[in-house]
Amino acid sequence: MLDARAKYPDVSLADLYDPDIMPTDLRRAHQANDKAVDRLYRRAVFKSERERVEHLFQLHEKMTDPLLAKPAKKRRGKRVS
Repeated sequence: MLDARAKYPDVSLADLYDPDIMPTDLRRAHQANDKAVDRLYRRAVFKSERERVEHLFQLHEKMTDPLLAKPAKKRRGKRVS
């Protein structure tokens, strides 16, 4: 992506990322990056952006749920005299 963007030094990021005029090589670089990153999360190709986001949120919930669980209260044992 950086190599593709470097080909357009006088073009602003706003113009480079305008969906109507985005350079083809930059779009392809982003698509290749998206596929590579997607493969890190699962083997099957995501059918849509929505499916990708839902999958990532599910992974996030699995990872953070243990952090949100309340710690078990310590049981008081009987004192031995």
